[in-house]
Amino acid sequence: MSAALVITLRETLEAALIVGILLAYLKKTQGAKGVRYVWGGVVAGIVLSLVLAWVFGAYLGGFEGQAEELYEGVMMLVAAGLLTWMILWMLKQRRNIKKDLENKASMHLKNSRPWGLFALSFVGVAREGIETVIFLQAALVSSDGAEVLWGGLLGIVLAIVLAFALFKGAVEIPLKKFFTFTSVILILFAAGLVAHGVHELQEAMVVPVIAEHIWDINGILNEKGAFGSFLKGLFGYNGNPNLLEVVAYFLYLMGIAVVWQRLESKD
Repeated sequence: MSAALVITLRETLEAALIVGILLAYLKKTQGAKGVRYVWGGVVAGIVLSLVLAWVFGAYLGGFEGQAEELYEGVMMLVAAGLLTWMILWMLKQRRNIKKDLENKASMHLKNSRPWGLFALSFVGVAREGIETVIFLQAALVSSDGAEVLWGGLLGIVLAIVLAFALFKGAVEIPLKKFFTFTSVILILFAAGLVAHGVHELQEAMVVPVIAEHIWDINGILNEKGAFGSFLKGLFGYNGNPNLLEVVAYFLYLMGIAVVWQRLESKD
């Protein structure tokens, strides 16, 4: 399981669920005229995501020296922040998302505003797509390009198959447990991004090192080996971290654990 697979599986399934809820509601309320607007929003959201991915590939990155390290450090911290926001937002909205979407769709149908349906699906798909592009861009820094590509594609295919089977009633997926499991994986991935981002900013001489290599277990589990590289790409494993990397990693985990617990206590 790679970070790219988990990211695209999670993000694509979220987008598919949003679209599926809208289409199911239109079918139930005989709002057939709104279906093409929903699909139009899906296409537009995908196109926007692909354009952003092209912009990242064509115009961002390719720096050298300090500029490259600064770019990678900032990219990782931005991706970690966005990933955290996405996880906590879904945790907060998971109980009401279906009802909220149906209420908004009902309002647009009653007011003869089919473009509102377009906007609902467009925003849902574009948000997940843009998040995916940013997350994968950050994952590329610490993972092999082929691994990110094929892991990402596999995650998309699995999510589409799962969403189709779910709405057809062919399978029953405990979505709460699924999103909880993937959230934990992505939180660990985000913690790794935070630590790696701090490391890159240290390489760019923006953040001080303070204490270099507070331990070194690369002789036991080398971060450049097959399993070590897997752990590095998914969880930000580092066989010989410095003090600030470790502090940043665990401070992030403790902070998000506190927020998660508070959100869970409100349910």
